[in-house]
Amino acid sequence: MTSTTVLTNAKPWEHNLISVGSVQPPPKSNDNALFTRDKYEPVQLSVSDYRKLQRDGFVKVEALIPPEHIQEMSVHMDRVIQGKETAKGFPTIDLSMPEAERVERFSRIHNVHKVHPLHERFLLHPRILNVLEQVSGPDVLALQSMAFFKQPGQPGQGYHQDSYYIPTLPNTLIAAWVAVSQATEENGCLWFRVGSQSEPLYPRTEDEFTHESRLLEGVFDNHTASNEDTTINQLTAIASQYPELACPANPGDVIFFHGNILHRSHANRSTYPRRAFAGHYCDARSFVPWNVGEKWDGMDGGEPGNKYHILGRGDSHLPFATPRFGTPCAALEERIPRVAGTQVLMPMAENGQMGKGLVRVIRQQVTDVRSLVPNKL
Repeated sequence: MTSTTVLTNAKPWEHNLISVGSVQPPPKSNDNALFTRDKYEPVQLSVSDYRKLQRDGFVKVEALIPPEHIQEMSVHMDRVIQGKETAKGFPTIDLSMPEAERVERFSRIHNVHKVHPLHERFLLHPRILNVLEQVSGPDVLALQSMAFFKQPGQPGQGYHQDSYYIPTLPNTLIAAWVAVSQATEENGCLWFRVGSQSEPLYPRTEDEFTHESRLLEGVFDNHTASNEDTTINQLTAIASQYPELACPANPGDVIFFHGNILHRSHANRSTYPRRAFAGHYCDARSFVPWNVGEKWDGMDGGEPGNKYHILGRGDSHLPFATPRFGTPCAALEERIPRVAGTQVLMPMAENGQMGKGLVRVIRQQVTDVRSLVPNKL
């Protein structure tokens, strides 16, 4: 294993978990520049899709990612395990190793978008960002990427809330989970406790950046999140109050789910891998006290970690990063003032009206984005 592999006090679900957050990426490339949003068929969700996400906490959008992109990621993951393709932070693969030993070195890898253009392109995929705009608003900040290899026999992950690991203030976290291979109950698909996104975040008491939910009676010091053993995982008692539903997926399907929903996956009991790519996002105007688990400049002074995360769509009054590999997104686009249109009239005011006329959001038009936002991932 490499120095970036988590081994100290490792929990069962963290086996072979690798993070490349601290790795210095290679020089910037513009290979992704051609992947503009106009190259893809636009995505339009229905009101029923929106209702399902709000009611159940998750929604699956079938065949969202084109087959050729899924195939490219699948081949890439094959080549990584075979030792034919690598990047800084990946475990060293000796081609003389038996196949079983090679695959054992990979379970999941975090934040490969910092070192590999294909992962950046998936994180900022226009069809994923299109959906996020429709379900969570116009301003989208891309926070984290995860590549799941989940080989046969590898463990799952017990009940947890993603917001437990990635804080956003206010809490606007949402995930997009892309099936790269078929995800079934046998090989460890996602299971959701339907409606549990209405629960508050159950944090660890030592996490000062978590939400005011710690002030609620009944919120406990949660130090067993993600443990597969339901007799140990403290969230089991909360999860049992909601019906559980498996969410199988075909390659190209994307499952969107709220940061507070209780979910888990079981071990891969099949003879084939369950591969997936996951991205985490939030409203770009949320304060993000997080930088892939590492300290950042200004952290001790109360500054957010937003400047290390890429603006995918819209705008923000907070700093943000630009994509290292040139994937088209809002961070590289000219941003113009928004016009809200005619102000909505409210009754019960003087003459039955609060006011009328155009409301213009005043903000500086940005023409030289790179000079104003120097942070590169």
